[in-house]
Amino acid sequence: MKFKEGYKVRSIAGENVIIKQGRFGADMTRVISLNQTSMLLWEQLQGREFEADDVVKILTDNYDVEAEVAAADAAKWIEKLNECGLVE
Repeated sequence: MKFKEGYKVRSIAGENVIIKQGRFGADMTRVISLNQTSMLLWEQLQGREFEADDVVKILTDNYDVEAEVAAADAAKWIEKLNECGLVE
């Protein structure tokens, strides 16, 4: 999978949020906010193809977390990306 083109992270009021570039009058009823871990993943995976194993590696390399826990967290994160329509 890969992040869809046109989405960028911007800092708004101290929060990192994902916005769709170039859309005048965009629907702002749904704001996608990134916590510190999601921001790390976004930065590491932006512009390239990735799989759940790539997410797990980033999590285990950067946090003191067991691979099984990281795998479960990666699956949930990817599920949310799909729900929000951010990946293809």
